[in-house]
Amino acid sequence: MSAPNGRGLLHLAAAVDQEAAHDASVHVELTRLAERGGFDFVTLGDAFARPGLDALAVLARVAPATRRIGLVPSVTTTHTEPFQVQAAVATLDRVSRGRVGWCIDVSTTEGEARLFGRRHAALADALWHEAGQAADPAARLWDSGEDDAGTRDGSTDRFIDHDRPRHVDFEGDTFSVRGPSTAPGPPQGHPVRVVDATDRRARAAAARYADVALVQGTNPAQVGAVRAELHASALAHGRNPDELRVLAALTVDLGGGECAAEPGHGGGGPRQSARGPLYRGGPVDLAELIAAWHETGAADGFHLAPVEPGRDLERLVNGTVALLQHRGLFRTFYPGSTLREHLGLARPAHRYA
Repeated sequence: MSAPNGRGLLHLAAAVDQEAAHDASVHVELTRLAERGGFDFVTLGDAFARPGLDALAVLARVAPATRRIGLVPSVTTTHTEPFQVQAAVATLDRVSRGRVGWCIDVSTTEGEARLFGRRHAALADALWHEAGQAADPAARLWDSGEDDAGTRDGSTDRFIDHDRPRHVDFEGDTFSVRGPSTAPGPPQGHPVRVVDATDRRARAAAARYADVALVQGTNPAQVGAVRAELHASALAHGRNPDELRVLAALTVDLGGGECAAEPGHGGGGPRQSARGPLYRGGPVDLAELIAAWHETGAADGFHLAPVEPGRDLERLVNGTVALLQHRGLFRTFYPGSTLREHLGLARPAHRYA
């Protein structure tokens, strides 16, 4: 489907982080609100250095309480075993019936390294190289059994198929993986992989392995330049650049009036802050900003992180999204049931089929 300007319809995602929440019902409520607005997916951040609930576990609680919206937890590849990570993500994709993504992240601090005691903190370049190496065997393990090949053994409640699984033999710089996966294949084939590519050191992994890249910028030219760089790098890795969605990442504060953009925000664009590019104003001006950026072709959509999710997400859904739908820039219903379908991404070919 195309927007009136001839470009594809916008893709919209929202963060539902609530670090102080110790009850997943808060995240259920926020995700249901985002689903009512038709958002492609929500993200839930996580890090070893940050207190709070485990993102994967929280979204496992959210999954049965929602029907269409995509669910994308952050899961670090540092200090974790790729085999366990891919199995957890594949299981959540099963629980949600094909609505899951994986926001790939790294852990850079010595404090996080001490939690595990296996090694010291490494440089970000090395960690992102390792992250790419974790993403590779994850996809191989997702493909290590035929699609829906597993059959359940009622006595053990395990999926068993001795004939179809393919052996995975991956040797990386810091780990090796010998498959196949013990988890049944994800309904999407491969859950959607998301990388925040704002940091230049993350861009090689994003270009080679990500389905969605998040890019921060205070103007469309900044975001568009990174998008062009990612597409060129994806092509160099033998990928079709059209398989990579690039979303502009903005923090939004909608505490003002309907058209209350502060100078330098609104039509003038966001301002840089400690949290990244920050838009502060009203939902009407935010809709205008999104439409203007979309017109330039700088990004395929937006990832919006509300300053106060309970307040700002409601204003996004009832104000910004409604205006974008009225202008024909954003869909009014989900076109399918999986996150890949929301994003217009084809199901990956099974490498062992």
